[in-house]
Order: sequence, then C-alpha cells, then structure tokens
Amino acid sequence: MRRKKDYRLNYTRVGSMSERERAGKRKLRIWLTAGVAILAIAAVIVGAFLWSRRRQETAKTLGTASKIVNSESGTAEEGLHSEEQTDSNPSGSVEEESQKDTAVSNSTGKEHSNTQDVAASNQEKEQTDSVKIKGIYVTGPMAGSKGFDNLLTLVDTTELNAMVIDVKNDDGKVTWNLAEGTAKEIGACAGYVSDMEGFMALLKEHHIYTIARIACFKDPILAREKSELGLKKPDGTAVTDGNGLAWVNPCRQEVWDYLVELGREAAKIGFDEVQFDYVRFPIGKDAREADYGMEMTSRQKRLTIRNFLSYATTSLHEEGIQVSADVFGTIIGNEEDADQVGQEYDVLGRVVDAVCPMVYPSHYASGVFGLEVPDANPYETIAGAMAGSVEELELVPEENRATVRPWLQAFTATWVKGHIPYGGEQIRAQIQAVYDAGYEEWILWNASNKYSADGLEPAQE
Repeated sequence: MRRKKDYRLNYTRVGSMSERERAGKRKLRIWLTAGVAILAIAAVIVGAFLWSRRRQETAKTLGTASKIVNSESGTAEEGLHSEEQTDSNPSGSVEEESQKDTAVSNSTGKEHSNTQDVAASNQEKEQTDSVKIKGIYVTGPMAGSKGFDNLLTLVDTTELNAMVIDVKNDDGKVTWNLAEGTAKEIGACAGYVSDMEGFMALLKEHHIYTIARIACFKDPILAREKSELGLKKPDGTAVTDGNGLAWVNPCRQEVWDYLVELGREAAKIGFDEVQFDYVRFPIGKDAREADYGMEMTSRQKRLTIRNFLSYATTSLHEEGIQVSADVFGTIIGNEEDADQVGQEYDVLGRVVDAVCPMVYPSHYASGVFGLEVPDANPYETIAGAMAGSVEELELVPEENRATVRPWLQAFTATWVKGHIPYGGEQIRAQIQAVYDAGYEEWILWNASNKYSADGLEPAQE
C-alpha cells in the first residue's frame, strides 16, 4: 500500500512528468485494471458456488425428486425379507433374490457418492447410542393377538430389548385405526390392535425399545385408492410384484408425505424409532417397464432414495424420533445391485440414524464369500457381510456414521439347496459374527414370529 501511496503523490505533483513518472503511471493503471478483473472473476466464482450450494440444500429440504432430477438425475432403492422362498439364487443378483422373496405372502414377506450436505446426518443419535438394540420382528396381527404375551415373556427373560412392529405392512394396511389423515381416507386402517395407546403403555412397562416398521413404496392400497400415485407400465396397468401387490411411484412427493405422516403418527403414539422398509425401486419384469414420469437412470434411483430418506429423517427428527432404513445385504460392495434398487450403502450410512442390512445367509448365492452354501455357514456369511460393511463405511466420519444394525436369520430356508436347520446354535453364530466385526446391535427376522430362547442369553438381573 505504501508504494501505491507514493505513486499517488507523484501523480498529483504540479508540472510536467518525466518519462519515468509516465511509465510508473502506466504500470499502475495496468495493475489496477488487472486487479479489478481478478476481483470480478472471483466474485462470479464465489457467487456461482453459493448459488449452487443453496440450490442443493433447497432441493434436499424440499425432497422433491423431480426438482433434483431436473438438475442432476437420480433416485431409487430396495430391501426384503422372506421365509418361504422356493429356489436358491444361482447368480446372487438382486433381481433373482427379489423374485424369490416377493413370491412370499405379505404376511411372510419383508423388505427390508459421498454427499456432504445431508441435513439429517449431523443429528444427535442419543437414543440409539444409549440403547444397544437386540430385537425381533412382530406383525400387526401378532401384536393384536393373545400370542403376543409369549413374545413379551421372551423379551423379559432373555437379552432381547426391542421389537420392530408393523405400522404399515407390505399390504399397505395400517395396524391401528387412525382418527384422521390419509390412511383413514383411503381405508388403509386394519385395526389389528384395538387399543394402541394401551398396547404402547404395555411395551413401556416391559422396558421395550419400540421400532415402527413402515413399508414404503410397495403399497397396493395407496396405488388403488390414489391411482395417480400408482406406478404403471406404458399400457396403464399396475407395476406389481410376484404376489400381484402394486407399487407406488417413489418419485412422487405425495407418497413421501404419506410416509412421513405415518411416521409422525408413530411418534405421537409413543414409538422410539421409525424404520423404513421397501425403501427402494421395484425390480423384475414389471419394474423394467415402469413409467416414472421421467427418465430413470441408476444415478436417479440412488438420488431419489437418498433424498427421500434425508427428507423423512429431517422431518421426523423434528418429532424427536429416530429413523432407520432396511437395505439389501447384497448392495454392500456390489454396484450392480445398488444401481438396480437405488440403495447406496455408504451414502445411506450417513443419512439415517441406523442402517439395517438384510444379511440372511439364505439370500447369498453359492460362491459368495468363498462358501459353497452360505446358508450352511452362518458365522462365515455374516462375518463376510459385516467386513464389507466396515470397509464401505470406513470413510464416513464417525460423527455422521449411522449405527449398523443387521437383520439376522431366525428361520430355516428349506428352499435353499444344501440348507441347514436354523436353531439356537445358528442364531448365536450370526450374533457372534456381528460382535466380532465390531458392531453391537442386531434384529432377528422370522416372518411368522416364531421365536424361542434358544441361542439367546438370559436376561441380566
């Protein structure tokens, strides 16, 4: 600055300028012009960056898939459970796995990029950090039956401390009667539990951590009653799974809002956590013909699922409730499967509070993890899946990393060639593999809710 000040003094001097002075003046003008140009370019760059960042944040907040797709291209996903599959999966592909799993009746079926600016990723996870979940899956009909007392006793007498209970199942049916809202409007309330407030109070008496399972984009009731939201093929017929159950369009904001609405109802009634299942794009023959109202690429699928879960998590955190998501176990380390269903493991691992990979040994093809029959090797299969999980989430900052809570197999997969019976020994082997990988939480899946104390540690006094 001193040099410029000296020049200024020289330039204001009265009288004719020397050649040296004129040269200095020209040099100053050049420097000033260059400086202004540099400042202008910098302003444009900074402005563009801020505008782009604001645009991304706005799109994420709104969660509207169509808006995001217009600027980037993205969205989709999937997960599942089953007990009555009929074939092994020779290729191990998501598509073949899904066809087996969705060939189950909805009473037994379940589905279970480095993005920096996911609003929900920085939320505190106090509840799930303080409670190490050891849970079982419970259907709506079971919750409303006398048989539920047996499950209460099981939790009271073993290490179990949590239940994943259907709030909206694969049929689109809601477990209790809501006084108002979309579920009541479309006739989705099944009333399996007549006194939901009393039921929740009972669970709290038994110190059970309660997780509300909501099946997302597989919803035949919503697809039927609000046909504009149903996913259709070009000929106008519904996109369905192997059981003929219809799907809704994962790209529609109205669908997202319905799911969040149910999550808020779960929070209001007293659930500790909402778990989103079938949070994916459909797969199979019908899915290949699906009309989403926009061009659907694998990138678009991933973005849609990511953005829905971000939108839902942010919304439900406002209600003071935790959020988890069920995902295919095979997306871990498998880009092809991730592309098909729209689930990107490391990205979702920073969006929700807990990610729940379905790593049932029966779902893995021969040769996976170097095992001829993964189903016959429960420890080795779970160990391989969990090692992949550790590797994929390694680069996610610990403060933003979701809890990993895998679904484990508590049923015998009679349809798998070379399968073995699953009893206490096999269940314990899976649990031990989870612990050996450094994880502390797990949930058991049995579609018919048939659980025993075999393989479980007794409750601590």
